[in-house]
Amino acid sequence: MTNLTRAWLLDETPSTRRQAVWGRRYRLWLGLKRHPLAMSGLVVVLVMLLLSLAAPLLTPYDPGFQDLAKRLARPSAQHWLGTDELGRDIWTRILFGGRTTLGMVIAVVLITAPIGLLTGCIAGYAGGLLDKALMRLTDIFLAFPRLILALAFVAALKPGVESAILAIALTAWPPYARLARAETLQFRHSDFIAASRLSGASPLRVILRHVMPLCVPSLIVRVTLDMSSIIITAASLGFLGMGAQPPSPEWGTMIATARRFLFSEWWVPLMPCLAIFLTSLAFNFLGDGLRDVLDPKEK
Repeated sequence: MTNLTRAWLLDETPSTRRQAVWGRRYRLWLGLKRHPLAMSGLVVVLVMLLLSLAAPLLTPYDPGFQDLAKRLARPSAQHWLGTDELGRDIWTRILFGGRTTLGMVIAVVLITAPIGLLTGCIAGYAGGLLDKALMRLTDIFLAFPRLILALAFVAALKPGVESAILAIALTAWPPYARLARAETLQFRHSDFIAASRLSGASPLRVILRHVMPLCVPSLIVRVTLDMSSIIITAASLGFLGMGAQPPSPEWGTMIATARRFLFSEWWVPLMPCLAIFLTSLAFNFLGDGLRDVLDPKEK
């Protein structure tokens, strides 16, 4: 980045809206760079995503290929993380399993974040009976442990990746709705909201154009911090046989089929456990850093 570009981004009196937007983004990036743990978490998350996307290029094996002659082989130059009880390469299954697990997590976030944000903003802006009805609905979902409720939804549907995504999404949106409602209540009587109404903007337009964008930073922080719990829930469903089904290379399913080798061939269950642990920890580190940068109360 040139000095001229840096000066343009850090200008205290931007001349255009584009300059103001990119200047704010650049300042947020500089704030995030001052948090070593957040940057390390970001690096780990990006590495996990890149490894999963490039899985076919990083291993010569097929995740479902079985070689019973090499079952339960120790880590070696040929099989970096060893093989499982059917002779399948664990490194390959970790990479392809990342596609399944992280894909489920991303799908859940893409479903729950907009639903929770819109529900909370509508409740906070409308108030009255609609607010009470929407919040009581969220209380019903919050009254049950997420994993138990997800298990009930999957049992009512059919075990599989699609059912697991839908079940987790149905149980993960209430915290986002309550957060968006709390943010909306802080500025629903602000002058710029009143000015929008006086200019003829409909309630839906006010919510979509003015209220929801103000709630996004807090929602991003909450989503990032929730990613670890979503990963663990997805892996737990796979471990209990309600998520991805064998022989699908999903981290929770891999642990379920390998748990009997914990005290003998320890590398078989340990590797997917490490993948879940590192990814969850990285999202927690990243979420902590984003909270410090985006939350005005921390400044």
